[in-house]
Amino acid sequence: MQSHDRRKIGFWTCTALVVGNTIGMGIFVLPASLAPFGYNALLGWGITVLGCLALARVFARLARLLPGADGPYGYVRHTLGDLPAYAVLWSYWVSNWITLAALATGVAGYAAAIFPPLARVQPAVVCLGVLWLFVGINLLGVRSGGRVQVVTTVMKLVPMLAVAVLGAWTLLESPASFGAHPPAKPISLGDAMAASTLALFAMLGIESATIPAAKVEDPGRTIPRATMTGTGITAAIYLVVSAVPLLLLPHAELAQSSAPFALVMERFAGEGTGRWIALFVVVSGLGALNGWTLLSGEMMRTMADNGTMPKVFARTNRFGAPIGALVLTALLASAMVLMNYSESAVAGFTFLSTVVTAANLPLYLGCSLALGVLWWRGQRDAGRDLLVAAVIGTAYTVFAFIGMGAQPFWLALALMVAGLPLYFFLRRRHGNAVPHA
Repeated sequence: MQSHDRRKIGFWTCTALVVGNTIGMGIFVLPASLAPFGYNALLGWGITVLGCLALARVFARLARLLPGADGPYGYVRHTLGDLPAYAVLWSYWVSNWITLAALATGVAGYAAAIFPPLARVQPAVVCLGVLWLFVGINLLGVRSGGRVQVVTTVMKLVPMLAVAVLGAWTLLESPASFGAHPPAKPISLGDAMAASTLALFAMLGIESATIPAAKVEDPGRTIPRATMTGTGITAAIYLVVSAVPLLLLPHAELAQSSAPFALVMERFAGEGTGRWIALFVVVSGLGALNGWTLLSGEMMRTMADNGTMPKVFARTNRFGAPIGALVLTALLASAMVLMNYSESAVAGFTFLSTVVTAANLPLYLGCSLALGVLWWRGQRDAGRDLLVAAVIGTAYTVFAFIGMGAQPFWLALALMVAGLPLYFFLRRRHGNAVPHA
């Protein structure tokens, strides 16, 4: 009879990590950001979905071919070497705690709008309270955080389902509504690229099931299934719910809306429905905050296990949670929260938030190249789709970098370089022998 480690997570929790981390706060405002692009937004979404499905395939194949590797760090290290593995994981980890601060800020803002008494509390206090609440949950172990992730993922799908049902009902009852506000913006490659880059921000997180690989039951089978299932579910939901407000609302009005889903529900489903949508937006943000907290701690533990972070961050408590890694990540995110509410640093925080996507791309590029290296080294019997996935994943990542422009690219590169002194210090301390996990 097969034994199970009660501290490990399975298929449904891994799938919930992918869906729950990908569906955060961004999708709830993205229709407004994409409105100025007109129908180019739908074309951009199509490009992004295809690119992210290719990247999901990259992560799925890597997990199957290297089931003993400790997530993306192990994939890149096994194929490209120690330094590239460290560089991409460092950049990814930095982007994660900036994301935690942004999610906490977004949750606090929406919560104050729904529950007026919270508006009398200093926003930074609410942000910090929410942030440390989920640190506490994840200190109880990966299964504790995983259970919260499953529940919040199911709840955050409610507003998505409501918008999808509204769109289907309107299409049946009043099909003319979908053509009542045609956009003036013509379709062009440049605008489609720009829209695709914006849409990518909402798809970050497709790699989530691979990060806690050491805590996953049967990772060679569970992670590929969860990655492809979670990405497919998320992509289908996004395509539907992004199209509904874009096709039903005047584009100028949609572009000015801070809550496009609530606006379309109020307009077509009746007054008061928008408030319920906002409530589930808060739940969505809380779920994403929980998931990214879990992954941030696991990433830092992985790096510490491999000698590229101080060993203290690899230590776990009796629940198997990396206590030092979670606390440091939360402290850094807390600093970013406080910076967000300092008038002198608001502009700096806003700018750093725009770099989150660029800081994720090195991981996607590294893993795509890793798959190509495995094919080159003799995994050709695994199928031609191995090379196809590697080439498409690499091409899409380069495409995304070009679409973002020069400034985010150079700042993402600077973030990677900033971590190099620590890497070389630890290598020298360990006698240039970085231990394998």
